[in-house]
Amino acid sequence: MNLFGNMSTNHSQWPVLLVIYNLPPGLCMKRKYIMLFMMISGPKQPGNDIDVYLSPLIEDLKLMWDQGVEVLDGFANETFKLRAMLFCTINDFPAYGNLSGYSVKGHKPCPICEEDTASQQLKHGRKTVYIRHRRFLRSHHPYRRLKKTFNGHQEASGPPTSLTTVEVYEKVNNIDHTFGK
Repeated sequence: MNLFGNMSTNHSQWPVLLVIYNLPPGLCMKRKYIMLFMMISGPKQPGNDIDVYLSPLIEDLKLMWDQGVEVLDGFANETFKLRAMLFCTINDFPAYGNLSGYSVKGHKPCPICEEDTASQQLKHGRKTVYIRHRRFLRSHHPYRRLKKTFNGHQEASGPPTSLTTVEVYEKVNNIDHTFGK
């Protein structure tokens, strides 16, 4: 995030926002219902150490889910026990890698496609590009037939098959991980 509009800055800003999703869709994305929980600032991105910054948020969410917090309802002028939970995260792909511990670099970075990720190394560079996104379109979509616009081939295959919950658990069950610095 570029806070001051200066594109040549070498300083990094990562906002952590909380949104109340227990509101009608027309209200939940209004500015007054979005809270800036923290701003992670520094000369570099937090990287894999982002869990150190997020640990206070995680502790607060655990407290609000397990025990709840007494809150005053200003309209009814009475207190109630507020409970909260983390519903989802919205982030870019590099941040996804930092939050989940998944490697989002190299030839197999997609957590959905995994081994079926279609990547190729550019001929005159060291850059890896990811191709064959058209396979996620419906089977008779007109873009699947376009050759010249894309990579010179029609796309005939469908999307990769998803893993079951049991298969995912078996893959991650014995992973040894260390968080923070």
